[in-house]
Amino acid sequence: MTEHAVVVAGGGPTGLMLAAELALAGVDVVVVERRTSQTVDGSRAGGLHSRTIEVLDQRGVADRFLEAGQTVQAVGFAGLRLDISDFPTRHPYVLGLWQKLFEPILADWVAELGVPIRRGCDVVGLAQDDGGVEVRLSGDDSLRAEYLVGCDGGRSVVRKAAGIDFVGVAASTSWMIAEVEMADDPVIGVRREGGGIGPANRGEDGGPYRVVLTEREPEHTGEPTLQDLSEVLVDAYGSDFGVHSPTWISRFTDVSRQAASYRRGRVLVAGDAAHVHPPQGGQGLNVGVQDAVNLGWKLAQVVSGTSPGVLLDSYHAERHPVGARVQQNTMVAVTLGVPDERHEATRAMMAELLSLDEPRRRIAGMLTGLDVHYDLGAGHPLLGRRMPDLDLQTATGPTRVYALLHNARPVLLNLGEPGGFDLSGWADRARLVDATYDGRWEIPVLGEVDPPPAVLIRPDGHVAWVGDLADPALPQALATWFGEPTAC
Repeated sequence: MTEHAVVVAGGGPTGLMLAAELALAGVDVVVVERRTSQTVDGSRAGGLHSRTIEVLDQRGVADRFLEAGQTVQAVGFAGLRLDISDFPTRHPYVLGLWQKLFEPILADWVAELGVPIRRGCDVVGLAQDDGGVEVRLSGDDSLRAEYLVGCDGGRSVVRKAAGIDFVGVAASTSWMIAEVEMADDPVIGVRREGGGIGPANRGEDGGPYRVVLTEREPEHTGEPTLQDLSEVLVDAYGSDFGVHSPTWISRFTDVSRQAASYRRGRVLVAGDAAHVHPPQGGQGLNVGVQDAVNLGWKLAQVVSGTSPGVLLDSYHAERHPVGARVQQNTMVAVTLGVPDERHEATRAMMAELLSLDEPRRRIAGMLTGLDVHYDLGAGHPLLGRRMPDLDLQTATGPTRVYALLHNARPVLLNLGEPGGFDLSGWADRARLVDATYDGRWEIPVLGEVDPPPAVLIRPDGHVAWVGDLADPALPQALATWFGEPTAC
């Protein structure tokens, strides 16, 4: 039986990002993936939100994805377009990038980091004890790990085997989605209830076409067929436009469920294994990648013995509310898309509200992930929020905050007089940077905040402490998040 520190079940975006985070921390990790290649079948996510691009920027790989996609300076909510060009981020846009392109780029980076991926096998069961987890694989094989993380989708075997409840609401609506050719020119555009028809290749006219349409019934048995799609097109448009030659046909519903706990002992869940919801707002892949960035450094510290296992409880405490909020806003978006006069009136009023700056920024901040705030107690508005990517001046020249996070290690950023704190007890895991910054401090949704004298930045880019270097709470914050100091 092969032993590893961490086994990640599922080689999709969440699992790959988690593997990268663990590899950057020097953790022995292996990914188990049922697919024999990184090819993505059917329709998956279509873009990256601002915060996801930021976390990729924090690791120095954002340009790889930006070069492959197209930017749009707006997010969508219930068919409404919300401008985000005024958001205080280097990436005030959505990056249009299909998952079939995103995953291979991410997988290439993971390969560069030396992470092995065991392809063509599934996790079929597990047994955990005080010392680790036995991970049973298809083909009568098994692995032994200190921790197992299920990133294996909404039907997660890992979540079920760990006995974690998946609670929520059943489907009320079903959509058919497909990529097809059409003999006749279709009606291009978004429908009032959402969905519609458009070119499958962004920026190009003509086929193949991407079709997303509501079905008559929410429950179905069996896989969707071309005949099913033809009937849905006729219902919506009075014609199927000579639909033929499907590349793929699939369906999705508005089922919304969330894991009751993101951790049970030595087993954790992330991404779709932790939360499923309708795709309205394009948040699923993004939330999963951000789950991974929150969990990775914490799990690495526990595996290395730097921090106690209780640190992993903060993963559920911080990410479960984020997942719950996505569940809520996607249910609202589905409701607003119901094509009747009462819901249309509600949507019109919502459109009027969202034309105002404060509501627009609040909803767009939620969809982009830029407003995520972990509850780390009272204090400066920055506490628990993402650190802005400031342009800094240091003794060695100019740099950016996110460039300081490329190696996924915490940073104590001092913007006051140098020499106010001895970090030697944490020198093996954290870095002290003396710098100056002369611009405004602006936080998405909140606006401008007072410049702090110093901040402690976690590897995920969130602020763990704000204050003066002489603050007696600083050593406590370092110990809480990054372990007790090493004796000099």
